[in-house]
Amino acid sequence: MTPATRILVIDDDAELCQLVSDYLGPMGFEVASEHDGPSGAERALAEPWNAVILDVMLPGFDGFEVLRRIRAKSKVPVLMLTGRGEEVDRIVGLELGADDYLPKTFSSRELLARLRSVLRRSGWVAESAPQSPMRELVIGSLRINPDTHAVTLGDEALVLTPAEYGLLLSLARSPGRVKTREQLIEEVADREWEVFDRAIDMHISSLRRKLGDDAKNPRFIRTVRGYGYQLIPTDH
Repeated sequence: MTPATRILVIDDDAELCQLVSDYLGPMGFEVASEHDGPSGAERALAEPWNAVILDVMLPGFDGFEVLRRIRAKSKVPVLMLTGRGEEVDRIVGLELGADDYLPKTFSSRELLARLRSVLRRSGWVAESAPQSPMRELVIGSLRINPDTHAVTLGDEALVLTPAEYGLLLSLARSPGRVKTREQLIEEVADREWEVFDRAIDMHISSLRRKLGDDAKNPRFIRTVRGYGYQLIPTDH
């Protein structure tokens, strides 16, 4: 029997948590909930989860602080919810390592689609058929193992969020090819997704920092102004 996909919902709206559980439960998800920042952060790190659905507005401390604490120790995919929908909140969440963002006016179907997307990008969702091992990708001193999701730069292991890893892998599979933001969204999310302004840019910026890359004189990721991004090919 296939084990259930474990989801933690951190939201002070108990009714919403129950609605999410009632909707996702019959689809093979095991849903638990916490209703304040401290309890949510503690439980998110104390148990194994396939994904966390995290509200921004929480008692105790807010969702951004919960996300900081999660990202300090875990790469579990995090889908953030907000009732405010302000761009600054979305940008802050992405910079802290959120994998996707959803306003609280979401429909159940949209929540499921985005949840499946972050799970797929992170590798938590198994494919319907077994796949052959994929060869390691090497770009200069950067090495990417698609089977284990391990990324190393020289001798240093990099800790990437699922979104950052998905973007890097997408670019690395086509070195030298310029990809638009829309193409990256489609490949990384594996579905049509009208992304809000700067989402991809925020993830790329964070990825560059972890690679030690300089946008003005890049070693790995080049911005093609007005179009998208390109992984710089090497002769090695």
